[in-house]
Parts: sequence; structure tokens; C-alpha cells
Amino acid sequence: MKDLLLITPPFTQLNTPYPATAYIKGFLNTKNISSFQMDLGIEVILKLFSRNGMNHIFNKETEVQSLSENARRIFMLRDEYIKTIDQVIDFLQGKTPTLARQICSMNFLPEASRFNQLDDMEFAFGNMGLQDKAKHLATLYLEDLSDYIVEHIDADFGFSRYAERLGKSANSFDELYLKLSGSHSFIDDLTLNILQETLASVQPKLVCFSVPFPGNLYSAFRCAKLIKEKFPHIKTAMGGGFPNTELREVKDQRVFEFFDFITLDDGELPLELLYEYVSHPEQSEEPQFKRTFLLENRQVVYKNNSKRTDYKQADIGTPDYTDLQLDHYISVIEIANPMHSLWSDGRWNKLTMAHGCYWGKCTFCDISLDYIKIYEPVSARILVDRMEELIQTTGETGFHFVDEAAPPALMREVALEILRRNLVVTWWTNIRFEKSFTRDLCFLLKLSGCVAVSGGLEVASDRLLNLIDKGISVEQVAKVTRNFTEAGIMIHAYLMYGYPTQTIQETIDSLEMVRQMFEMGILQSGFWHQFAMTAHSPVGLNPEEFGVIPMKQEILFANNDIDFTDTTGIDHSQFSFGLKKSLFNYMHGINFEIPLQEWFDFKIPKTAVHPDYIHDCLLEEEDFKFRGSSKVLFITKNVIAENRVKTKKKYTYSYTKITVHLKTNIISIELEQKQAEWLMEMFKEYSAGNQKKSTLQQLKLNFEEILEDFELFWFSKPMQQLRENGVILSL
Repeated sequence: MKDLLLITPPFTQLNTPYPATAYIKGFLNTKNISSFQMDLGIEVILKLFSRNGMNHIFNKETEVQSLSENARRIFMLRDEYIKTIDQVIDFLQGKTPTLARQICSMNFLPEASRFNQLDDMEFAFGNMGLQDKAKHLATLYLEDLSDYIVEHIDADFGFSRYAERLGKSANSFDELYLKLSGSHSFIDDLTLNILQETLASVQPKLVCFSVPFPGNLYSAFRCAKLIKEKFPHIKTAMGGGFPNTELREVKDQRVFEFFDFITLDDGELPLELLYEYVSHPEQSEEPQFKRTFLLENRQVVYKNNSKRTDYKQADIGTPDYTDLQLDHYISVIEIANPMHSLWSDGRWNKLTMAHGCYWGKCTFCDISLDYIKIYEPVSARILVDRMEELIQTTGETGFHFVDEAAPPALMREVALEILRRNLVVTWWTNIRFEKSFTRDLCFLLKLSGCVAVSGGLEVASDRLLNLIDKGISVEQVAKVTRNFTEAGIMIHAYLMYGYPTQTIQETIDSLEMVRQMFEMGILQSGFWHQFAMTAHSPVGLNPEEFGVIPMKQEILFANNDIDFTDTTGIDHSQFSFGLKKSLFNYMHGINFEIPLQEWFDFKIPKTAVHPDYIHDCLLEEEDFKFRGSSKVLFITKNVIAENRVKTKKKYTYSYTKITVHLKTNIISIELEQKQAEWLMEMFKEYSAGNQKKSTLQQLKLNFEEILEDFELFWFSKPMQQLRENGVILSL
């Protein structure tokens, strides 16, 4: 028996659990509140994509003639799918890597329409290896089966969402309520059978559904309905990203036929108070709630009567992945892009460097909500403590920091703490492309295990970036992405089109900027999405300031995406296909020379961007400015100093040869002996493994106690060589 059952309803990710329940369980541990968590999505997927599941799917009464040509082919090959499904899932779970050779033989998996995209496998996967090629083929195989399920079994099915349409800005609860009143689908039955078994085993007092996305909403309600019908003594609650953004104005009483409580924003304290209320219903005092909707006298009421303050991020504990079937997740690769594979390939421990966003100004973002508005970083020491604890409990050394935008200064301290502890980890996160990401900082992040970052370039237009209040320019983005790329860190850019007042010319110029960045090799991945106006963003709150006219509707259930008309009158959706097709080519490093017009089937204006604009942004003089406040770090311990004598004509003089052994190369420089002695002392005193830090000004004072003219020494060719190779970093 457990007090709380924490559930992520179907579906989110196939390769790793969504972290919300692990965060909550980690907090509950600090309060000695017992809990059990489950990712219902992965359990349903594994039941569905199994020999038994495939038998059920293909045994459903079928008129072959009524199927599409593709579905008919899959049905005719059903025995091959049933025969191979368990082996494919085992392979994607990492249990049978040797099957890769069979899969890549191209005569093992049955193939339907998804395999038609395999124009040039050697081009796409020549650099990615046998295992990745096999994962991609196995992913196409699963997507073929998914297409069959959508057409013939359940039109709402999707690997990372279920009945998402019902949750997207459903101002009224009517459509969802009607579907919940109807009969169960095949996916519903799988889901509810697993849930009933868990409820019988765990026997919780309170079941908490974390609903991060619209694609989880229907299943959460369907599960809650079963609990109300068959386990009426169990209370139900919903929280997570979807209610935090979309259910802040819920009024429909019917919602509470399924859920007793809906909590908003940070879930730790609201859930603790719900636990106290459910565990001690006889308490005479007025119950205390934090940001909680409930039904009272047949009316939806919002209770926020607790005077207790939310917990600090340092006090919420380490995420706990106990109970989740970590070895059951499956790694998939949808497209041949190493950055994209981070989202779907391999399992990642999820952590957050800071609550909220340190920038908090972007006009398209929900900056009025607490999850972004309230900024609170966690110390580097606590973060790395949590990393070590998760490595110990999960066996995984990969980390995804899921911040809105990780703070550069904190990233630096985390990197230094990782190096001090001599940890071997792999990590990636989301950032703003701001000038703090210097060449040296990017190199430090790489040394600590950072392999990728993603950030919002949004509309690659300085006018629109200024309107968005992004705080960056295209030139700055180019320099930052160059710094990350040169350090060996992959970059994914979020790209936007259709922002209010954006002209057709600006859309085409934005595409040209993106084309040049890919051609220069300073972007590795990207994704275009059309601007959506949300209720809690500055655009949604003050639409008239941005030239848009919202279409107001009465809100009884969900409220986030708002339909609107743009005063420009431009149909931005017409650009979607061309933007995405061109980007797909650019990500594969091809067709940069094709005129932009070729990507669109309607007339577009010529770009006004100079063809060398990004190239010229990256041209810069050597930086010989002395910044005394810069923190200086001496990265390597593998340094040898040899005193030598050199004779040139009649003159003999002594010098010191310093040899630095880096992982992939050797750097040798020659210095005067006293300079070399001072430098060797600095390597010992201010190495990455020590707690001591020094500013450039402090180094200057130290140097000039025994020698002269520090600037001449610091900017000399030998020292420049060390700095260019990352042996000495200024941060």
C-alpha cells in the first residue's frame, strides 16, 4: 500500500520517462509520504506492440477491400509483423544489439509506405553507424504499424500523444465529455486494464495525474472515470503543464465528476496539503489548500487559503525514478539528424538548473505564469549532488536539463563542479543565444560533458527579434552558434514564422539567414513552427499593441491558444511546407545553392539579405582587450617543463620548453625560464580540479611581483597558442 499513486497518462516519450512524477516523488520522500509512480504510456505501448497485441489488432474483423492500399499491404504481411515485433522491441530496448545486422540486411522487416522515404540510406546514415541505421529502420517499421492502427483501430492514436485534438484549446468541455460518455477504444481497454491492476496492488488514498500536454488529457480523464466508477473511495487530482497553462479559468462542474482536485503551478506544496486533507478528513479546522480547484456546493471554487509559502528549489529533494521501468523504454530515430535523436534516442535523467526563466521578457511566451515568472536557480553544488545521486540510483550518466533557458553563469559553475569531482557525464540543455557564451565558456561546457544545446532564434530578423524582446540579434546568434560549434557542441534552433506584423519579405529573409547559418556549418538542426498566440503571453494579454485581433470565446474549460487575425492579412500557413522542406535539406548539408523560390509553389520576393551576411558577421579582429575581472582557469594537469639551452650564432641563452598533452593533440611552446616557472605554478594552483579561482587582474598582480609587463606576456604568441587550444580559459 502507498499513500499516493502518481501517473503520467498516455502518451509522452518512448525513450525516457517524463520527469514530473519523479520530481514529485523525490519531494514526497523528504516528507516521508509514501508513493508509487507509473508511466502508463510506455506500459500501454509495450502491451500494444507485442506479439499478443499484434494478434488482437490483426484479428479484428476486417474487410480487406475497404482498407487503403498501404493498410492492405500491412494486413497481408501481418504474419511477418507478428513474427518480428517482439524482437524489434527488444532491440530498441537495447537488449539485442546484434539484431542490427539482420535489420540492416533490408530483408528482415516487412516494409510499407514509411520506407518510401529511404532514398539514400548511405547518405543519411553513412556517418551514424550500423546501430543507428537499424534503429531508424525499426522506427519506420513501428510507424507503419501506427498508420495501420490509426486507419483501422483507433484514429486518435499517436506515439507521443493520444486524442490530442480534444485537448487543444477546448474552450468547451462538451466534445471531450461526449467522447468520455462513449464506448472504450482498444487503446482505452489496454490502458484501463493496466491501471486496474496497479490500483489493486498499490491501494492508494489519492491518485495524482500529471498531464503535461493536450495529448495526455483524454487518457487522464478516461482513467479518472474508471477510478470514480470502480474505486469511489479513492480521490483523484490533476496537475502538470496542461492545467497550469490551460485550466486556469475552468468553470464547468462536469470536470469534477472525474477529478476531485486540480492544482496549478508548482505541485509540491499543493500535493502535500491534499495528502493531509485526504489522510485526515475528520480534521475540525478549515482545510488548507494551495492553488487548488475543487467542487463546493456544486460550484467550482478556487482555494488558495494556505499561508504556507512554496518550497525553495534547494529543498524539494532529488528526482526519484524508483518504480518506473527504466529498462523498458525504447530508443527510436525518426530522421537522420544527430541533434533530433537526443529527444528520442537513449534515456536521460531530467533535472532543472533553475526554476523559471532568468530573461522572462519574450512577448510570445507565457511569462505571466509562475513557472516562467518566478526565477530561482539552484546552486551548482546541489545540482551536481543530485546528478551523482541519480547516477547511483538509475545507473544512467546522461542528463537533460529541462530549463526554459539555462543561465550561463550557473552552467559555468556546474561545469566547474563536474570537473572538480572528476565526473564523466553527458548533458544538454536549452539556452538563450546571448553573448555570455564566449568561445572559452563553450569549450569549458564541452569539457564537462555538454554535447548539445537548443535555443530560440525564432524569427531571424532584427526588427522582429526586437519586437519579441528577445534581447539578441542575428549577428549575436551567429557568433554564439559559431562558438558552440567550434567547441564541438551541437546546436538546435527553434524557428518561428507568422509573428504579428511579419511581412512576406521578412519571412523569406529569415529563411535566407537560416540557410546561410547552415551553410557556414554553425547550425546543425532546427525546427520551424508557426506563431501561436497564447492567453498568458504579452501578445495574448495586449493584442492591440501587436497588431492582432483576438477572436474571443467564453471559457468554461481550457484557455491557452487564441485564434486571431493579423492586420497584415497574410496567410502565413502557406509558407509551412517550403520552410520545412528547405530546412530538411539544409540539415542534411545539401541544396544550399537552390534559389529560395524553388522551395515554394507560389511567387515569393527575392531575399534582401546579402549572400555573405552571416560570413561577414563572423569576421572579427583578434581580441587583445585586457579584462581584469575575467575568471582564469588552467585546464590541464598534463604539462611537462624542460629547461634547455639554445645557441644562436655566438649567443647562448636558456629557455624552457613547455609541452601540454591534450586528449587529441600535443601543444609545445617556448618561454623564458622565469615566465615558465610562474606559469607552471599557476597550472598547479588554479587548475579545474581546485576550488581556488583567480581573476586576470589577480594574475597580473601576482606576475608583476617577480616579472614585468603582464599584458605583453599574456598576449604573446606562445600564450595565445595555449588559449586558442583551450589550455587556458578566460570566463
